[in-house]
This record gives sequence, structure tokens and C-alpha cells, in this order.
Amino acid sequence: MAVVARAAGDGGGSSSEVQWCFLQVKGAIDEDVAEADIISTVEFNYTGDLLATGDKGGRVVIFQREQETKSRPLSRGEYNVYSTFQSHEPEFDYLKSLEIEEKINKIRWLPQQNAAHFLLSTNDKTIKLWKISERDKRAEGYNLKDEDGRLREPFRVTELRVPTLKPMDLMVEASPRRTFANAHTYHINSISVNSDYATYLSADDLRINLWHLEVTNRSFNIVDIKPANMEELTEVITAAEFHPHHCNVFVYSSSKGTIRLCDMRSAALCDQHSKFFEEPEDPSSRSFFSEIISSISDVKFSHSGRYMMTRDYLSVKVWDINMENRPVETYQVHEYLRSKLCSLYENDCIFDKFECCWNGSDSTIMTGSYNNFFRTFERNMPRDTTLEASRESSKPRAILKPRKVCTTGKRKKDEITVDSLDFNKKILHTAWHPMENIIAVAATNNLYLFQEKVN
Repeated sequence: MAVVARAAGDGGGSSSEVQWCFLQVKGAIDEDVAEADIISTVEFNYTGDLLATGDKGGRVVIFQREQETKSRPLSRGEYNVYSTFQSHEPEFDYLKSLEIEEKINKIRWLPQQNAAHFLLSTNDKTIKLWKISERDKRAEGYNLKDEDGRLREPFRVTELRVPTLKPMDLMVEASPRRTFANAHTYHINSISVNSDYATYLSADDLRINLWHLEVTNRSFNIVDIKPANMEELTEVITAAEFHPHHCNVFVYSSSKGTIRLCDMRSAALCDQHSKFFEEPEDPSSRSFFSEIISSISDVKFSHSGRYMMTRDYLSVKVWDINMENRPVETYQVHEYLRSKLCSLYENDCIFDKFECCWNGSDSTIMTGSYNNFFRTFERNMPRDTTLEASRESSKPRAILKPRKVCTTGKRKKDEITVDSLDFNKKILHTAWHPMENIIAVAATNNLYLFQEKVN
């Protein structure tokens, strides 16, 4: 059920319910999944024609959307591998005797300015700017070297030749253009490109840094919540994001369930926030797990910039940035797990960090759950749906049937009981095409793509 209190003028959208159908699944079917193959981030570019995934093995795989052709009129929408490259390698910090994992924590695209594409990828410590470009011509007819690349003897050069460009098979090259390192003591959890497209921020547990895309050896610390005595530490930064339109505004969330909005015009170090968003806790529902489940795992501005969405362990909340005292909408993602918090604490699932995303018109939000379930919430209806990313429903254009979790004693035919949910299957990372109803869902080592059913 969705608990909704809407403010006037929130995201609109079609009143007809979206029917989702299967589009594609990427990844091996093996039961034994290698740790390195587990997908750790998913991100569409600004047009939606490219989709990037990062995994725990430090690899980035980019998929490109197929264009419709006369010979394959229904092929548009399918995404096929465009480029694969190793973004990060495992490292070792000898000063701290610490291994640095190659796992890709976040990928963020830059808007396309020319024929090439650029993206930022980060592991726990190092951010890299990658250029992805195409090459379909090569130069031939050099004076000082043969076609195979060997240098020619000077006496064999008897005439002056002008090299010419000849067509060749298309090659997609990924090359690292910048490496932004040595600025974070703690693990990086967020990167966000600014609306000026010249700067970006990176956040770890205690600090947020501002970088210029052209400058690798210097960043500016804009938030520092590290106390003088680490024993006095009460909260950490969990996520951070720039406003989509105002280049001076950003937000960051904390493990205490609060969100701070900062304005970089007010001070160089934004330790004093401009706005503080927090929902008062109901004393009657307080328990041992209250602080853990209130920790915010993701924060996302709406495309309009009027709202922001936060995800905690059990719910998604939508906040109006003009109203700090409570969210305007609250959606329960898997409230039926409240009675299972003790066992979820014992198996560490309670610390899972679920992400959330908006559709292109800000009218629907999506987030993941367990058992490879993911939830969509239509804000203007309100209407919520539970769907499953499963190979059993992976026939081409097969319509996804909504799933229901039985919370009472008697189970209906198509329902699944809370006790039979598989907590090893979880959807942490999701992405929504910026302009169309196409969604990407990462389920362990598989990437599922679904699209709206077109009659």
C-alpha cells in the first residue's frame, strides 16, 4: 500500500496503467555466479541510447540501442553490447595495509558534446573519466613506414606520398582521459555531475569534494562532517547529488535518515546547510532497528528539480524541496518485512543499500526489493505494482504479471509467502530510460530490460 500526501502540482502522467513486457536479459544463466560478475551499478545516458553497467570485477559494459531498419522493423528498443573495458584494477594501499577493491560503485554520463561519449566511473578511492569513441577509417600510404608498421630504410623512399584515409571495420575505443585520485580517505559512495557540466562532486562517508573535470590534482572540500574525536561520530554521509538545474545547490543524505540541502553561494565550506529535511519519528514504533532502517541509501532529485526522492530500508519518500518538516508522499516498499527485521539483521540483509529512480516525467518511481522483485509507484493515481525479474517470464514480448506477497494466514493461488522469499536474490540497482518507458533492472549478474507493451 502507498501512504500518500501529495502537494499541488506534483508529477503528472497518463492515467492508464502501464503494462510491462520482457525485452531482453543479459548475462550468464549459471547457478554459480562469480563475485566479479555481480552488477554494482546501472545508468542510462542523457538520450537513453546507451546503457552502462559496472560490476564488482571493475568492468564497464556499455550497451547501445538498436535502430529500427526495414529488414528488422521490430528491433528498435533492443540493446546490444557496444563496448566493454576494464575501468578499475584491484590496488593495495601500502601505507594503510588496505586492499582497494576494483568494484565499480557508480557510473555517471556526461551530456554528449561531439561524436564521442564521456562517462565518469568510480571505485572506493579513484574516479576516472572515460572517452568512448568510434573509428571507421585508417590512414594508409605513409612515407617512412610500410603498411605493416615497420620503418622503411631512407634510401627506399623515392617519392613523396600523401597518406589517405581508407574505410575499415568499425572499432569502438574506450580511453581514460582523466584520473581523479588521492582525495578520499573513506569509501566513495556517490558521484554527481553538475548542471554546469564543468564540475562534479564525489562523496564518501564523511566528506564531499568538488572537482573540475579538467583538473585532476586538486579538489575543493565542500562538506566535512568528521568530528575532532572519532568516538563522537554519530552519522555518516550515505548519498549526495547536485540539483538538475541550479549549479550551486546540492543535497546529501545521512545514516540518521536526514537530508541536508546546501547552497555553495553561502560559503566555501557548506557545513551549515540551507535546509534540513527530517520526518519526526513516531515514538510508539521505535525499536532496536529504528536507526538502521531509517538510514537513507539513495537520494535523487526529480527531473523538474521541485522534488527529491529518498530510499530507506522499508520505504521510498518524496519530498518537496520547499517543505522540510515531512515528506509529501511515502510509499511502503516491503512493509511485510518489519516483522522479519531480527533475522534480516542476523544475515546482514538489513544493511542492503537499495537505489531508486524516477521515470522521465517524474510521474512514476521505481525501486527494488528481495526475491528479484521490483516496485513501481504511480504518483498521480496512486497505484503500485510488484513485478519480478525472472528468466521464467523471459519470452520475447511476454507481459509481466504483477506479483503479490501474502501477509496474512491464508495464501491465494498466485501469492508468495513472506517466509518463502529468497533474500539472496535482490534488486539493488535500477534505471529508467529518460524519455521512454524502458527500464533496466540488475539482478545479481543479470541485466533485465523491460519496456511498455505497445499495441
